[in-house]
Amino acid sequence: MGTTGKRLFQYAMLYKKPIILALALLVLAVCAELAGPLIAKRMIDQNILGIEKKWHEVEAEQPYAVFYKEKWYKREDHFDTGERKGKEVRVLQVGRDFYFLDGPLTDGSGKREVVGGTLNVTGKETGETAAYPVARLTKGELYSFYKPEFPALLRLAVMYFGFLLLVAAFTYGQRLMLQTSANRIVRKMRTDIFAHTQRLPVQYYDNLSAGQVVSRITNDTEAIRELYVAVLANFFTGIIYMAAIYGALFLLDYRLALIALPLVPILIVWIIVYRRFAARYNRIIRSKLSEINGMINESIQGMTIIQAFRRQKETTREFEELNEYYYKYQNKLLSLNSITSHNLVNVVRNVLFLIVIWLFWGEALGAAVSVGVLYAFVDYMNRMFAPIVGIVNQLSNLETARVSAERVFKLMDEEGIDVVPGSMERYKGDVKFEDVSFAYKKDEYVLKHISFHARQGETVALVGHTGSGKSSILNLLFRFYDTDEGRIVVDGANVRELPKQHLRQHMGIVLQDPFLFTGTIASNVSLDNPAISRERIEQALRDVGAYDMFSQLPGGIDAPVIEKGSTLSAGQRQLISFARALAYDPAILILDEATASIDTETEAVIQAALDVLKKGRTTFVIAHRLSTIRSADQILVLDRGVIVERGSHDELMEQRGKYYAMYQLQLGSALPA
Repeated sequence: MGTTGKRLFQYAMLYKKPIILALALLVLAVCAELAGPLIAKRMIDQNILGIEKKWHEVEAEQPYAVFYKEKWYKREDHFDTGERKGKEVRVLQVGRDFYFLDGPLTDGSGKREVVGGTLNVTGKETGETAAYPVARLTKGELYSFYKPEFPALLRLAVMYFGFLLLVAAFTYGQRLMLQTSANRIVRKMRTDIFAHTQRLPVQYYDNLSAGQVVSRITNDTEAIRELYVAVLANFFTGIIYMAAIYGALFLLDYRLALIALPLVPILIVWIIVYRRFAARYNRIIRSKLSEINGMINESIQGMTIIQAFRRQKETTREFEELNEYYYKYQNKLLSLNSITSHNLVNVVRNVLFLIVIWLFWGEALGAAVSVGVLYAFVDYMNRMFAPIVGIVNQLSNLETARVSAERVFKLMDEEGIDVVPGSMERYKGDVKFEDVSFAYKKDEYVLKHISFHARQGETVALVGHTGSGKSSILNLLFRFYDTDEGRIVVDGANVRELPKQHLRQHMGIVLQDPFLFTGTIASNVSLDNPAISRERIEQALRDVGAYDMFSQLPGGIDAPVIEKGSTLSAGQRQLISFARALAYDPAILILDEATASIDTETEAVIQAALDVLKKGRTTFVIAHRLSTIRSADQILVLDRGVIVERGSHDELMEQRGKYYAMYQLQLGSALPA
């Protein structure tokens, strides 16, 4: 068992009691079912074919005695120990007729033939023929010889159907327990993997699309559910059935059991060969399914752009290429499944039956192997091949589940951020960057030797062209990424020594493109945090000047917000994002191009609110519109990851450097010569 198998087993052990109970019910169901052929064997050999046993004359009517031709006869196996037996007679079958022989039969294993009123029996080994005078039995007379066996036949039939009812009850209980346990296991697994996605660092999602993550949480875990529901049930059933049937076969006849024994290594080789090919196909199939999900997700998210730029045909063609590749490997797996399906099992079974008939049919008539034993053997073989077919048919699900489990556990093995319990007292917000350098990719530094000090309550603006490193500074402050060189200090403490959750507890962020969740305006402000009261939500919306605007909507601030807030304007979404940051009362507030999507009138409202809210709070502002940061305490001008200028608006204007040039360009005035 590999690592994946061990982990799947560990998940199963979380619910071991119902699983063990299900397996116990399965064993009982198998035992009850396998009693059937033994009962049938007894009915055939004892009660039906037993008519050819020796009969003896008795003096008067008694239990099991049969009246024929003015005399009473009783079969030898119904005599009590020590009971006196009279003259021996026989009832013999020849073709479809039965004959009464008034005397013993010397050799009954030879070929029988009736001519007139004489039975000729030709010895199988000697070739000599013995003649016996016989009388043909009418239907009524034959019925009288069978009549004593009817009560026993009825009891055995009732017992047979009783076992069938037990099998049905045990099977129902087993399947219910096993499927319920499987659903619980997968529920636990989905909860674990989703919780782990919340712990993964932001950079993990840089190289993995949302659709691929969704595929692992939904499609792959559903494939694993099939493992516990269908695959395990079939494999356990098959193993228990085969073990029980081999035990029963050895009880019946060891020679028949030895003939059937090679089925086990054949099945093992079968599984090994199948898995070798199926594993590779399934990995490709699951990977392509993730890519298809990722592309569908991306297409839906970017439908506006696709249609605006008339990229429907190209997008469809890309999807068709992925779909065609997926289809090709699905067909390869289908071909493999068809080759190794139950048709091949049937071939093996029929070959086995031919061998048994060839070896034993001649002897069966001579009672070396009774008809009842042969019937039981055929019945057991049919019963054993049913679970073998089940195992073979589940091999594809087994491989799909194993590959899916590998993908799920690979995601769960990604190093996450441990959730640290408790909370941290609100820090003041004194921030220092001390000679910080950082690269997303090795040796490709986006920040080089950054040093600055943002005191409590100050507003620090970061300006510069695209790619200059503004957002990277904020990513490091939030610890979405960690520094390669240098250190970041908040209130004298190195941020790398603080748990990420505690550090972010007193930080708020407003992005250029705010993200809204499905819910209401109020729930998007509080993010359903019970610590944020209704009054606090309303106050935050008032502080950003949005409460009156949203109050006019149907439902007010309880108006529904659909996915990503697509029914709201960009300005309204941004105002909700502002209110969200302020409701959490952060010590450090980060505004990343926060006013870029807002019209001039709304921006004026927000600027007025921010002037009040900045007091006692350290604020970092990334802005392209330099007019919004004129009142900042510090302005840091970045160029290719280096701070090239720093100071207040007035100081930088006096320097007539890069900031001055950027400001003049935005005002639309020409630079002096």
